[in-house]
Amino acid sequence: MEELFKERKEKLNIFKAFRNKNFKSEKKDVPEGIYVKCTNCGETLLRQELKEQFYVCPHCHEHLKISAQRRLKFLVDKGSFKELNGKMKFTNPIGFPNYEKKIKDLQIKTGLNEAVVTGVGKIDRMPAVIAVMDSRFLMASMGNVVGEKITRAAEYATKKKLPLIIFSASGGARMQEGIISLMQMAKTSQAIAKHQNEGLLYISYITHPTTGGVTASFASLGDIIIAEPNALIGFAGPRVIEQTINQKLPEGFQRSEFMLKQGFIDIVVERKEMRQTLAKLLKMHTLGGR
Repeated sequence: MEELFKERKEKLNIFKAFRNKNFKSEKKDVPEGIYVKCTNCGETLLRQELKEQFYVCPHCHEHLKISAQRRLKFLVDKGSFKELNGKMKFTNPIGFPNYEKKIKDLQIKTGLNEAVVTGVGKIDRMPAVIAVMDSRFLMASMGNVVGEKITRAAEYATKKKLPLIIFSASGGARMQEGIISLMQMAKTSQAIAKHQNEGLLYISYITHPTTGGVTASFASLGDIIIAEPNALIGFAGPRVIEQTINQKLPEGFQRSEFMLKQGFIDIVVERKEMRQTLAKLLKMHTLGGR
């Protein structure tokens, strides 16, 4: 009995030593940014593998948000993109408090001057004017500079007789600029109308989420409207609508697939098919115009 007691005591001491062991000295350093957590299902994903999947979660198929620069890398022919109006100066039209500091901080963090990148590039050798909104920059809300860049992109496309492609992703009008932000809806819409009146192609490519004044203006005006899977598309959010009308909304309300059934958009396209689909449409339009 005594021997058994002694043996158990030794095992208990080993267990205590193991439990109290300091693992910090043995912990291997894992470089930051190696893994990404899916914003939809919460799965931990290897960043390099996710990149190869065009930032689409292999578990739940969620199309994760990507930067404007990354989308352009996936989209245009290498070395073909030339930015337009990349250094447009920021303004604070109504003197909103701390607005300048917020913009400067975001410029440093994102490497962008504003929430949209515009330029000319080639997609499978087909030239087009392209604008890509970036939700990292104040949720890609539309203020004076964003509206002006999109307007100038549309005007440039009209002048050069080129197709126009706009990737939208936005929380809507920018409250820090008051009525000035709402004016951008009319300004961008007018520029696009002139482009379309010339018989030129405008493709609106809607990504998650696209809401508010952007949905109510240029995002809804495409000759062809494309959306990524499961993107939220609408003016107000579902929760606000439910509270306003006091009714339960249909399943998937305001998502791409629902909007496709209602005829609001023309096609839902996987991100891996984005470049191929746009190249096909550009070639069809060019050949049709001859």
